[in-house]
Amino acid sequence: QVQLVESGGGLVQPGGSLRLSCAASGFTLDDYVIGWFRQAPGKEREGVSCIQASISATFYTNSVEGRFSISRDNAKNTVYLQMNSLKPEDTAVYYCAARHRVFTSSQALCVTANPRYWGQGTQVTVSS
Repeated sequence: QVQLVESGGGLVQPGGSLRLSCAASGFTLDDYVIGWFRQAPGKEREGVSCIQASISATFYTNSVEGRFSISRDNAKNTVYLQMNSLKPEDTAVYYCAARHRVFTSSQALCVTANPRYWGQGTQVTVSS
């Protein structure tokens, strides 16, 4: 049974950093494309960053390029999102999601936002 569990959200001041974790079970990272998505109140869900671990391919949406970094630890079956230089507009619920690599790529998953599996989400609030 596929399961994704996010952690690491919280309240941080503008300019601060957070690291989100997505612990996966029921599959191995190399077989899937994993993505981080976010949804702010009143806005559509958007793909933030996605990774196809088997070929080390990554994608970032323009608004986080250079500030966020996605990585994975195969031994822990966990994907991370390091978020630096956080801005108030980064405030949202962040979701981890996955789709088998046969059906998507890192860019496609983030752009189309059509994962097969979703986590429960973790709140990130950037405020002074």
